[in-house]
Amino acid sequence: MRKPVIAGNWKLHKTIPEALELIEALKKDLADKTDIDIVVAPVFTALAPSAQSLKGSPVALAAQNCYFENSGAFTGEVSPALLKDAGCSHVIVGHSERRQLFGETDDLINRKIKAVLAEGLTPIFCIGETLEERESDAMMDVLKRQVTVGLNGLNEAQMLNVVVAYEPVWAIGTGKVASTDQAQEAHAFIRGLLAGLFSTSLAEQVRILYGGSVKPDNVDGLMAQTDIDGTLVGGASLKAADFIRIARFEKI
Repeated sequence: MRKPVIAGNWKLHKTIPEALELIEALKKDLADKTDIDIVVAPVFTALAPSAQSLKGSPVALAAQNCYFENSGAFTGEVSPALLKDAGCSHVIVGHSERRQLFGETDDLINRKIKAVLAEGLTPIFCIGETLEERESDAMMDVLKRQVTVGLNGLNEAQMLNVVVAYEPVWAIGTGKVASTDQAQEAHAFIRGLLAGLFSTSLAEQVRILYGGSVKPDNVDGLMAQTDIDGTLVGGASLKAADFIRIARFEKI
């Protein structure tokens, strides 16, 4: 049985006091949720104080991005080693906004995943197609390329520490959400890719999350799907009540 993961990506929102206020609400209302992994990803400036606040709670801390070198003349970058030092256990890698707005390539993302794993942290590896790619029937080719290149060179032991997040780009922040059938189809395809690259046994153990306008009113249907093991939540993770309801999803 794969343990569900409910992760919140706060993107470029929340000052340090605002982040700590949200964390306090989550700690209070999710203290009993040990049957799932709960992860929040504040902005870089809030990571260290958030880590202090989260000590002793079931909520883990993620960074939203990293660089693939641990030190050096890389102005403005933050390394996995520094994120670990700040208290992170997870790092989001390859989010569609990084790919689209900052030109991150599959090869670059592969280097980041390896750097994250080398520090003993868990990468949340994001993949997903654009609306144009879906409508031109290129979705499966895109996912195959992203998975194959992004995970190139990893062995099964490393892969057991990777969480995959499928986020159809056309559903991120748009209010649109893939139907449960569409989401399940993509997740099953991704699991099949992992089986081909590694093994069926490995693929059955890897957790694959769905992201893209996840809300309290659609999480139950998504989490009822065979190959959906959790969610990577954007906007709804900024509101304590919404994120708590998502973390308390009900299997239907």
